[in-house]
Amino acid sequence: MVGLRFALAMFLAVAAAASLGGGLVGAQVHHVVGGDRGWDPDSGVGSWSSGRVFSVGDKLWFTYSAGKESIVELRTKQDYESCDVTNPIRMYTDGINSLSLDEEGLRYFASSKAESCENGLKLRVDVKPRSSPWEIQGVATSEGSAVALAEGPSSSSFRLKVDWAGAGVVAVVVGWLGFYSLAM
Repeated sequence: MVGLRFALAMFLAVAAAASLGGGLVGAQVHHVVGGDRGWDPDSGVGSWSSGRVFSVGDKLWFTYSAGKESIVELRTKQDYESCDVTNPIRMYTDGINSLSLDEEGLRYFASSKAESCENGLKLRVDVKPRSSPWEIQGVATSEGSAVALAEGPSSSSFRLKVDWAGAGVVAVVVGWLGFYSLAM
C-alpha cells in the first residue's frame, strides 16, 4: 500500500511541478539545416531557412558527407554574397556539427566549395534576441500592426523545454517523498 501511495504522490508532484512552471519555460530550438536532406545542394537550404526564426540559445545542426563536403563560416556579407570562401572564420569538416547561436546578429555559412556556394549551398542566419518568458509572442502592440503567429515545429526542428522552477519543485518533493517512504 505504501508503494501505491508513493507512486500516486510522485505522479501528483510531477503534474503539479509541470503546471507551476509553465510561464517560466524557455525554449531552445534545434534547427537541422536543410531538413531531412541536410546540407546538400539538392536540399534547398535557402528555401528551408526562409520564414524560420533563429534566436539566441538555439542550435544549428549541419549534417553532410564529410568526404565530399565541408562548411565554412564567413566573416562578411560581401564574402557570403560573392562566395569568397578563402578566408573563413571557421571550417567544419566532421560530417555533423552543432553550433550554438550565442549572440544576436548575422552569421553566414557556405559550402567550402565556391562552385557549390554559387549554386546556392549557403545560409544566412539572422539571430534574434530570445524573447522574455513574460512576453506574449505574435501579438502586435502598436496600432496598425499585423499579428504574426509563429509556425509550429517541423520535422527538422524540435523544442527542448527547460523549466528550472518546476525541476526544483520536483527535486524537493521527490526527496521528501523518498525520505518519507524510507521512514515508513
